[in-house]
Amino acid sequence: MSKNDEIIVVIEREKLFQEINEFQGFTADKKNVECMNKNLSRHFEEMRRGDAETNPLYKQPIPYVIVKVGADLFTYKRLNKGGEERLHNMISIGLGGHMNTIEGKGWDELLLENLQRELNEELEIKSNVEPKLTTLGFINDDSNEVGKVHIGILIQLEYPEGTEIRVKEVDQLAGKLSSAEELKLDYDHLENWSKIALDVIVK
Repeated sequence: MSKNDEIIVVIEREKLFQEINEFQGFTADKKNVECMNKNLSRHFEEMRRGDAETNPLYKQPIPYVIVKVGADLFTYKRLNKGGEERLHNMISIGLGGHMNTIEGKGWDELLLENLQRELNEELEIKSNVEPKLTTLGFINDDSNEVGKVHIGILIQLEYPEGTEIRVKEVDQLAGKLSSAEELKLDYDHLENWSKIALDVIVK
């Protein structure tokens, strides 16, 4: 099955932003976050990925996970063989992937299981400590063709210093730990979501 024929989770844009003002950038506002989580829980549905990618009337929810090791952030670059062609050679501080439904699972469980699947597929993490997981808010970026059809749930995983992390798909991704200072210098090469996320976590 091609990636375009994958059946993924989507939500109608109009239903996602019910009861709140549609925003650009990032929101951690309690009312906004609660409303969007409620709307996702009630109204998520399935769609063929190839159709969703070209239909801005729908948003594809993406768990967008920042992995911190001590004070550093895990970063990666999509190589020319990997994933979303529109993001090739851009630097990202967030791991994210499309969600799939799981029979019998509601939104909260669905989000966590898809998040964990994405991490397991992309990274090998060696740690004896369970990470601290924090949901920071939502990213919405309608300034480009990728952002128009996606909504990001910004999540942070924190590991202690010394944790070993590497990418599994070395032919598709190049990964490393970077300091906030290094990322600020590389700001123009970051994906838009990563720019938004970096501004959130680095004051």
